[in-house]
Amino acid sequence: MQATTLSPLNQRRWRNFKANRRGYISLWLFAFLFITTSFAEFLANDKPLLIIHQSDLYMPVFTAYPETDFGGDFATEADYRDAFVVELIEGTGGRIFWPPLRYSYDTINLNLAVPAPAPPSAENWLGTDDQGRDVLARLIYGFRISVFFGLALTVASSIIGIFAGAIQGYFGGWVDLGLQRFIEIWTSVPSLYLLIIMAAIIEPGFWILLGILLLFSWVSLVGVVRAEFFRARNFEYVEAARALGIGDATIMVRHLLPNAMVAALTFLPFILNASITTLTSLDFLGFGMPPGSPSLGELLAQGKANLQAPWLGLSGFFTIALMLSLLIFIGEAVRDAFDPRKTLS
Repeated sequence: MQATTLSPLNQRRWRNFKANRRGYISLWLFAFLFITTSFAEFLANDKPLLIIHQSDLYMPVFTAYPETDFGGDFATEADYRDAFVVELIEGTGGRIFWPPLRYSYDTINLNLAVPAPAPPSAENWLGTDDQGRDVLARLIYGFRISVFFGLALTVASSIIGIFAGAIQGYFGGWVDLGLQRFIEIWTSVPSLYLLIIMAAIIEPGFWILLGILLLFSWVSLVGVVRAEFFRARNFEYVEAARALGIGDATIMVRHLLPNAMVAALTFLPFILNASITTLTSLDFLGFGMPPGSPSLGELLAQGKANLQAPWLGLSGFFTIALMLSLLIFIGEAVRDAFDPRKTLS
């Protein structure tokens, strides 16, 4: 979107955002990493991107092909890393186009020269974990899961928190008092213990973790939105809207919510940061994603358990540190963009 299509106020905010060079560069770098890892199957996979065999095109990334399609003996899915299958394809003049990294997050390298965890090599650029799986592939998939989980939790909790804060701040009185007491009681519930109990009953997954953490994370924006609605509900333009007979819902959405969103937006990058950190912590403790899932926290736990393999802990640490640092820098730039005291000539 070009600046000429923005209002003067938003143009000033965009200039303030770009003036924070560290945050501006971090935004582009984080966007590049996020978009790149979103197509992780095309970067790290044990299946070829494209196969040309006897003038036919095959795309194993999208479709599972039996070995018999290439002249093999078995009707099960072909193992494209097997030298026999490769010979069946290339021996008839076919071609195989591989992704840059020929390992998926769960692919085990059975041809290691040393016992797992193996150090970095030309085959495994960042080494392998204690089960022989490629560390770089697990970092790529783990980065994607962490960001998607953080975004989903941030969006869902923000919607609920903004709604609850708007109800409290606009109506006040017993509504505000009752919701405040409920929030105080609700936030005192130990969420980690609840996760431990749930993990003993059912196997935690992406959506189960998201739902449990959403039960406690929605309160993060309630106070900010409540204060903004409480401050603005008696402004003259709100009183004029009431005098014209406009309903409460319309006033809240069209007149008060835009002002409250300015304050809420400055918190969103930090809430996203906290959501990613929460998932990483739970994975590190063993209460997060199911075993075998690509996880940055699980990689840190492997690094702690295998001190003789420093590439495990260092890879996970630097990935998490880079991700969280970029989000912090972006959050600082967003805060500067919406700061009314900052003006640029």
